[in-house]
Amino acid sequence: MDGLLFITHKTDRFDYLQSAEIALEGGCRRIQLRMKDATAEEVEATARRLKPLCDAQNAELYIDDHVSVCLTVGATGVHLGKQDMPPAEARAILGDKFLIGGTANTFDDIKYLNSQGVDYIGLGPFRFTTTKKNLSPILGLQGYEEIIGKCRSKGINLPILAIGGITTDDIPAIMDTGVAGIALSSNILNAENPVEETRRIIYLIGKEYEEINNCR
Repeated sequence: MDGLLFITHKTDRFDYLQSAEIALEGGCRRIQLRMKDATAEEVEATARRLKPLCDAQNAELYIDDHVSVCLTVGATGVHLGKQDMPPAEARAILGDKFLIGGTANTFDDIKYLNSQGVDYIGLGPFRFTTTKKNLSPILGLQGYEEIIGKCRSKGINLPILAIGGITTDDIPAIMDTGVAGIALSSNILNAENPVEETRRIIYLIGKEYEEINNCR
């Protein structure tokens, strides 16, 4: 898991499905269907419409929270927050053919998720964001550097995605901390041209990732 992960969001301009379509048109190949406060039935109905769109673009589809929906629609994987089903329990349901991601705010969170067998981690928030309720403490660049440094020293090699209030201008500095990628939502959808902004972000993440790895 690296590069850009787009997280669906409903705005005054776009519904959840439309937001995903924008990201796909812009070249994003990892979509997380996040529909907070929606029922499992509503999430499944949207996922069934989104899955063929992702398949047509050879894109991965992740379902936020709902393990049963992930299994039913044959998504790539599921992303689990701190208040959701434990990853090990989700693994028992899904088996090894699905990817499981988890949300972390601290190094202790990452140690727990690593022990639970997740495939990637969303670490944040970078700064304040209005798309997330009950926000955890802000990390900033220093927080990412410290946590990723601890991961390396302890031999934890899970892909880590930065998330939470990130803007396009933040990407170079965040990538320098050693994250594998960036998860975005509002920054893309609030852009004047969301499709072009998606393309720009994908290019920027890829450029920074390549430069960092060439320097190691």
